[in-house]
Amino acid sequence: MDDVFKALADPTRRRLLDELFHEDGQTLTSLEERFSMSRFGVMKHLKVLEEARLVVAHRRGREKLHFLNPVPIRLVHDRWVSKYAEPWAAGLVGLKQTLEDPMEKVFEIYIRTTPERLWQAITDNDIRAKYNFGNRFETDWKEGSRFTVTNPGAPNILGEGENLEVDPPRRLVQTMVALWGDDVKLEGTSRVTWEIEQIEDSCRLTVTHDQLRDGANEQLYGGWPMILSGLKTWLETGDTLTTPGSLMYGS
Repeated sequence: MDDVFKALADPTRRRLLDELFHEDGQTLTSLEERFSMSRFGVMKHLKVLEEARLVVAHRRGREKLHFLNPVPIRLVHDRWVSKYAEPWAAGLVGLKQTLEDPMEKVFEIYIRTTPERLWQAITDNDIRAKYNFGNRFETDWKEGSRFTVTNPGAPNILGEGENLEVDPPRRLVQTMVALWGDDVKLEGTSRVTWEIEQIEDSCRLTVTHDQLRDGANEQLYGGWPMILSGLKTWLETGDTLTTPGSLMYGS
């Protein structure tokens, strides 16, 4: 949390986040063109943002792309802001962005747990329902198998897809078709990749939601910061989030 507040204290770093808010997945060169400072200066600010996990850098071929990671802001929101101002604070992570086609979202979080326990929390229905709005994933978790998403409070299936890669406890790749409303049904199929890497006594969890159309409905990806925040809270404390947004769709 200290790193997050330190990173946000500088106006240049806030502007870098604004630039990624408007166009995610930018190279250092494209970001440098927007600032009247040296390439080295922009690199230094990006390094601070990466150390605070507000920015995640991923290589795509020969390019290094920088993505805005809203999860740390969500954690700040859940800890301090939500109990005072839930309605307007949700705008901190309402990331409706204009991006190149196809759209890609990257979310990263560190959780003090083991890869095996984290994998169980992702694939066990009873556990997942605790932090995923009460939703249950019905599948045998084998490659090539289908899955459906249901909720005790919903009469119809909320989503469906296919397990493309299942490599416990390191990597899970699934297609996803949202079915909870006519607006999201039109979005078609996207892809969600879970990657787990052990870092000393913790795990780095990276969730990449891609193959989204340019300007895709925010409902498809806007809930990830809250889901991952709830996952971290449950694994580290055994408690579930009690913010209004977390309880809104729970069973």
